[in-house]
Parts: sequence; C-alpha cells; structure tokens
Amino acid sequence: MRRVAFLCLFIALLGISAALLSLNGCGAGSRGGTIQPGNIEHVVVIFQENRTPDNLFHDPVLMGRGADIASSGLNSQGQTIPLAATSLGVGYDLSHAHSAFTAMYDGGKMDGADQVTVYCKVTNCPPPNPQYMYVQASDVAPYFQLAEQYTFGDRMFQTNEGPSFPAHQFILSGTSAPTATSNLFASENTNIGTGCAAPSGAWVALIDPSGDESSRIFPCFEHPTLTDELDAKGLSWRYYAPTPGSIWTAPNAIQHMCQPQMQNGTLVCTGSDWNKVILNPPQVLTDIANNQLAAVSWVIPSSPYSDHAGSLSATGGPSWVASVVNAIGNSPYWANTAIIVTWDDWGGWYDHVPPPKVINDGTSWGSGYIYGFRVPLIVISPYAKAAYISHVNHDFGSILNFIEQIYGLPSLGYADARADNLSDCFNFNQTPLQFQTINVPVGKDFFLHDTRPLEDPDTD
Repeated sequence: MRRVAFLCLFIALLGISAALLSLNGCGAGSRGGTIQPGNIEHVVVIFQENRTPDNLFHDPVLMGRGADIASSGLNSQGQTIPLAATSLGVGYDLSHAHSAFTAMYDGGKMDGADQVTVYCKVTNCPPPNPQYMYVQASDVAPYFQLAEQYTFGDRMFQTNEGPSFPAHQFILSGTSAPTATSNLFASENTNIGTGCAAPSGAWVALIDPSGDESSRIFPCFEHPTLTDELDAKGLSWRYYAPTPGSIWTAPNAIQHMCQPQMQNGTLVCTGSDWNKVILNPPQVLTDIANNQLAAVSWVIPSSPYSDHAGSLSATGGPSWVASVVNAIGNSPYWANTAIIVTWDDWGGWYDHVPPPKVINDGTSWGSGYIYGFRVPLIVISPYAKAAYISHVNHDFGSILNFIEQIYGLPSLGYADARADNLSDCFNFNQTPLQFQTINVPVGKDFFLHDTRPLEDPDTD
C-alpha cells in the first residue's frame, strides 16, 4: 500500500481535485463484501468485443428472472424504436469513440444512439435503425447457457467512456493514465499501431478533467499494473492475445513490461514480462490440458471469434468462450477457478441504462466522472451463484479488486480502489456447482487447428 499512499500524498500536495483523489483510490470508496480466498486458486478473465446487454443478451429466461434488458429504445426524435433481431455477424460497424458515447448518452437521456456513426462494409447497408438491434438467440446459444446457469450481471459498466485501447488498459491496471500521478486519461484508440514499440508517429488522445481531448501523447505509459503485484508475490500470470502491436494487447503500452529494443531493424518488446504475453489465444486451451494454467490469465480473442461487428463471418465468439469454459470445467481446474467473461466496450449498440456517476463534484469529465455504458458480465465458477442476476454496479475495477482480494494483493489505487469486488456474484459456502458441458457449434479442436491468421478484433 506504500505506493498508493505516496501517490495520494503527491496528488494532494499538487492540489488536484477530490475527483482525481477518488479516481486514484485515495478517497473512501467501497471495496465490496467478503471474499474467501482459499476457494479460488485461478482466475481467468475473458475479454470479448463491443456489445451491450440489450444487444447481446435478449434472452427470455434472463429477462424472466429480472435481468434489465430492453426490447425498444428512444431515438433523438423522441420516437420509440423496437429492437430488431439480427445475426451476430453483421456487415457494418458502429462508432464507439468518446464522441459516440456523448451523443448516445445525451446528458443521461439515452436517446442519441441514432446519432452514432455507421461504417458500412458490405452493399445494401445499413439496415433501418442499425444501432437498435439485438442478436438472435440461435447465434448466441452458448452465451445464454452460461448466463442462465451461473451469474449474469446487468449492471456491469465500462470504466471508460469510449473504445478499446483505454478499456484494455483498465482491465490490466485500473487506469488509462499515462503516469501514476497524471490527471489525464487515454480516451480513444491510437492513430497507427500502439504501445512502446509503435511507429514514431503514433499517438493517442488524452482527456482532461474538463472533458477536453486536444492533447496527445505517444502511447507508451509507465505506472503500476496488476501484473507487478502478481510478480511481487510470486504468482504466475499470462496474457493471451492475437498480435503484439495492437490496441488490445495492453502490456505493449506499459514501458516496464515492453522495454522496447531494436531487433533486426524493428522495434520490439523485449522485457521479461513480455515472455508471459502469449501471442496465440488458443494456447490457453493447450495450457489447460497440460496443467499449465496460470494463477491469473487474460484471454483476448482473435477477430473471427471476438464478437466485433463489421464482418459477416465474425460469429465464433460464443463457441470460443464456451470452449475455454468447457476446457476448464472438464479439468481438475474447475474445483478452484473463477472465470469472468465481459466485453471491452459497448460497440455503439443501443443500451437503455444510463451509466451512473462515480463522482459528482463537477470537476472531472465535465459534469462529473461517469462510467461508460453497460457491457455484459458472466461469472462462472463452482462458487458462482447459480441462475443469479446481479444488479450491483460493477466495472473493470471490480475484476481487479476481486483478483487482489483472492490473492491478498494491495490495491493499485486506481479503479480497483473504489470498485466493488464481485462478492455478490459468489457464495463460497454453497455446495460447489457441478460443471455441465456447454453445447457449442464448434469446440476446442476447431480453434486449436484453425489455420486462419491471428488478427486483431478490428482495424477501425
């Protein structure tokens, strides 16, 4: 905790706002309920792409249990638009920049989704009301099975109000700030490449406490990460990702993790931590089978199984996620593993729930620091509450808080410090749930033998 205490003292001496103090874990903030660390020895975080609960979990069973899923939404003209069924793979993408968040949020009215820009990638596009869609049940049956059997969260919010690059920084370290004491946060995707080995012309926009995004910085940051704390305690971790230089490979943007050097005329990451970045997501299936699952794993998909909009063939996400879950569930790891499945941002899709304010002093992000939009959450474990809907506000910091408490780690002092710890999703006193294999169109053998090149979830 010494690092956090020093950070809080330093911020206070600078006279920076109470909002930043709280954002960096220096304020009161809840750390959540009771976690019993002895039950869990492995945590697997599966981070999918760009969906909201209204879009991806239009599941009558969940809705019948009280999950807050809408069947219609408002547009900027005050009209009620019925949500229409569509396939998981669609030929268009939607903006998920901070400006798209602002348009859709519309001061909390949640009526601006029709103002979100559409990027067509096929002919006869877009369909009517392209933002107001939900994925047909036949395409996401494995997701429905998982959410119905275990815990589904309908109040999981992005920590950031924008796209993937900052979201992936939050899932690794609870912040997208460039330094430990900065009051600026990365708010957008990078322009070209990313990370400490990015081309010299790379930059990412930063947002200041007033909401201004006029400043830019090379996308190489230096601050503590959760992996530092795992390393300090001798706990293993692996970060599975499709490519080294993308906005979804969070460790590449942390200086002490990447430690870039020139090799054969190319700048590459060479740090000791980089050896734990596995540039082959399906290897997690092999590691499970070979009894080599790390204490903490981040699992980032390749494009065809990412759930990202914009490709008619990007439909493998439900089978991919269920295959990882099945591999764990049918192994000895099931007895002591928690699997947390969530999505990195809302992807521009309509969602009806306005994100709550985390801080309401008017000094951060314009009108007060506000979560990003909802993303789905599934918590899977023999100790997850069965057939349970969590209505507790969670964000990416909740996942870090949970991991910290499972392994007795100190708080990083960022989003993890004020977030809950997912404790309402677990009952560590219950009879452990027996695993039931999830039915999938294609299983682990498909992903282990998939010859398609590994790709980032999108190129936009």
